[in-house]
Formats: sequence, C-alpha cells, structure tokens
Amino acid sequence: MGFFDLRSVAGRFRFFAVLEALSWLGLLVGMAFKYIPDQGNEIGVKIFGPVHGAIFILFVLTSLLAARELNWNWKTLVLALLSSIPPFCTVIFEVWAVRTGKLGELSTADATPAAEAVRVPS
Repeated sequence: MGFFDLRSVAGRFRFFAVLEALSWLGLLVGMAFKYIPDQGNEIGVKIFGPVHGAIFILFVLTSLLAARELNWNWKTLVLALLSSIPPFCTVIFEVWAVRTGKLGELSTADATPAAEAVRVPS
C-alpha cells in the first residue's frame, strides 16, 4: 500500500515515529519564533506544543503495542521510548528497527533483492 500502511502495528509505528519527528520540527520552529526575536510571538508554541504532546502520547502507546505484538525485548522497548525524547530520534530508531528486523513485515518488505545480493553468505 505504501510507506505508511496503517493496517499493521509496524506500519502505525512508522507513521507515528515520522509524525512525532515532524511535530518536534514544528515545536522547535515555534520556539525559535518565540525566543529569538526581541518581540517574540508565542503562537507557534501554543499550536505545536499541544499537538506535539498528543502525538508524543500516541507514539508511546504505539510503542507499547508494537512491543507486545512484535515480541520486543525490554531493551528494544526502552530504546523506542527513549527515542521519543530527543528531537528526530524516533525516525532514527525506526530505521534501526527496520534494519534489525524488529518491525516484522516492514523489515522483510524493505529487504529488496538488491540488498539481499549485497549480503555476505555466512
């Protein structure tokens, strides 16, 4: 269906990981407009603060669901939850999870034949 297939737990995890990073971007831009000029404008923080908070909560809930459905160990779950704190780290975690097979069907779907050909046989 595409990059954001919301029919699976892994697809919803990817969606909220990217959405959480984008909401961080909006919040950081809003904070820049609030604090950098002398007469700052708070509208960006007033808009993106609650939006980011709601998406953060959805990401945490999706991480907990993914951990249960995809049989993550506690270390993977803790990494997923910690990735939501620094800006943009949810996307970094999602890329890592796909590459290491932690996101189930997304990990197997992203393993293209070209990537398989590059692997060194054991």
